[in-house]
Amino acid sequence: MPMPRWWGHVNKRVFNPRAVASGKWPVLIHVGRRSGATYRTPMDAHPVDGGYLFVPVYGPGADWVQNVLAAGSARLRIDGEELELTAPRLLGKTEALQALSDDTPRPPKLLHITQYLRMDRVSG
Repeated sequence: MPMPRWWGHVNKRVFNPRAVASGKWPVLIHVGRRSGATYRTPMDAHPVDGGYLFVPVYGPGADWVQNVLAAGSARLRIDGEELELTAPRLLGKTEALQALSDDTPRPPKLLHITQYLRMDRVSG
């Protein structure tokens, strides 16, 4: 089971603003599918061939996942650079883990992550 949703609400209001302000974490910048507001969500962004892989620890129904899928794009601020990402899609565990390099840490098994979000980097 992914992380409990109540923990996501705590993260959203307490820890995420601090992580974004610190500048130490990659930040996914996405637009709300209902509100149209711009959101900044700190997360692990794992580089894969031609793009990035994200671990939805709150499951594929998490707001940020649904926002990115609805918009079809997002931006990623990482290492002081802002990248355009496109073509979001959910991948199964086997396909997602095959895309990661061998030295990339895997999510803890107790989270039972079964779907991952993959996005392609826009060239240029």
